[in-house]
Amino acid sequence: MPKLTPLLLSINVDHVATLRNARGGRFPDPIAAAQICLGAGAEGITMHLREDRRHIRDQDVERMKAEVPALLNLEMAATEEMVGIALRLRPEAVCLVPEKRQELTTEGGLDVLNAGPALGEAVRRLTGAGIRTSIFVEADPAQIEGAARIGANCVELHTGAYADASAAQRPALLARLAAGARAAAGQGLACHAGHGLDFGCIGGIAALPDVSEVSIGHFLISQSLFEGLPSAVRRMRSLIDEARNAPC
Repeated sequence: MPKLTPLLLSINVDHVATLRNARGGRFPDPIAAAQICLGAGAEGITMHLREDRRHIRDQDVERMKAEVPALLNLEMAATEEMVGIALRLRPEAVCLVPEKRQELTTEGGLDVLNAGPALGEAVRRLTGAGIRTSIFVEADPAQIEGAARIGANCVELHTGAYADASAAQRPALLARLAAGARAAAGQGLACHAGHGLDFGCIGGIAALPDVSEVSIGHFLISQSLFEGLPSAVRRMRSLIDEARNAPC
């Protein structure tokens, strides 16, 4: 069997900004964290610019785009404000996500089928500007087909339930994600995956041939408190590569 193509690792640095904002000031700096992640084996950086600016702020995105030579993936809601920011800053990629003020973190995939015409218009404007546009969805073939229908370039599958599951529950959830990834490929979409992934569960996702990129954030930033950020990223990179290159 031929080897799978390499799996790209994008690291979400939101919670470096969370720690900075807890006290104010400039430290720790998410841009410095991004540079460390790239030096340790990541290919991309993800930032979620939320409506309430609870962690990443506008100037963080501006600095990241100007100072860090890597693929920047901007997570955001499909609002007029956020589309305007993306069109101004031109990140290489955007991932459209559902967003609620009261949530601690993104709780699930975006409901493409019931989102109304505004989502399709946001996708049209972003892709028209040459920005790779993804939609964060559940591994539901109908949602994936809907994303393709409105012109998205790719989908990111929500892996939260899989990451949080017990060892006994994971095989069924992984099979659902695998089917979702195949459905994306069948629609001509690139397929990414993310949410809640850690050292213990990344292997199953990394072994899925139709997944080309993963986004990992909170776990790696948390783990860096114990072993340092370069070490945590290198270990994740190693686990991904090991699973990706394992014999089928």
